[in-house]
Amino acid sequence: MKKNYRAELVGVFGDPVDDNPTGVLEEAGFAALGLNYRYITMKVTPEDFDIAMKSLKALHMKGMNLTMPHKIAVLPYLDEMSEAAKIIGAVNTIVIRDGKLVGDNTDGKGFVQALRMEQVSLKDKRITLLGAGGAAKAIAVECALAGAASVTVINRNQSHGEELVQTILEHTEAKAAYLPWDRTQPVPTGTDILINATPIGFAPNVTAKPDIDYDTITPNMTVSDVVFNPDITEFLKAAAVRGAKTVSGLGMLVCQGALNFTIWTGREAPYDVMYQALKKEFNLGAGNM
Repeated sequence: MKKNYRAELVGVFGDPVDDNPTGVLEEAGFAALGLNYRYITMKVTPEDFDIAMKSLKALHMKGMNLTMPHKIAVLPYLDEMSEAAKIIGAVNTIVIRDGKLVGDNTDGKGFVQALRMEQVSLKDKRITLLGAGGAAKAIAVECALAGAASVTVINRNQSHGEELVQTILEHTEAKAAYLPWDRTQPVPTGTDILINATPIGFAPNVTAKPDIDYDTITPNMTVSDVVFNPDITEFLKAAAVRGAKTVSGLGMLVCQGALNFTIWTGREAPYDVMYQALKKEFNLGAGNM
């Protein structure tokens, strides 16, 4: 059999991008399945984004991840988009199919999948979301599409919070409301799932946690964090002390990477291998899976 020295190429465009760990888990997955794929982490500035996007077909790439500041800038280059990506208004994953650039957003899908792996259903659940940035928007939309009854958005910037609420109301069946984050905010009564969708607590600021009244967390809640380094944040520790079920951001990141893996290769991703690779990379403890 003739040897193929040309790998199938995928990767990520971003700026900054030096601290993006996605390649670690994707490369581990490729190696585990013996796939001749390579994941390349590339610094692409906004000024060079047009040239970079036009290079995808010329380089015969299989697909690409987009991180800040390109998730919205990429939209005009796409031939097709998933329904969720259209609602969110941002794309973090591209696959090239039959010469067409097809965009999707796996941020929120990865979060939903991580909850499912922990046997947490979103059907008819009342969500409280801290934050209204890009990750928060993707998570809110996917939770609503997965059957959540309502999403309460708590955010310091009122216009961003209200904009996210309007998106949920216009494009999903879920109810939505905005609460200002101008004090130590109590968790709304009746919350089933509390989500920190802000970067508060991310390394190196590992002692920080969102300014909420932690005594309003109850044992019947599921509490999740998008922060993956550390995997067990102060936010999750405070929730666990009060009896809540906790789900770390590490699972979300790996689920997102696994979805990208399958989109590009057509193969089921080796989740456990990818999860362990990321834990090893950050020298993390047991955490939640």
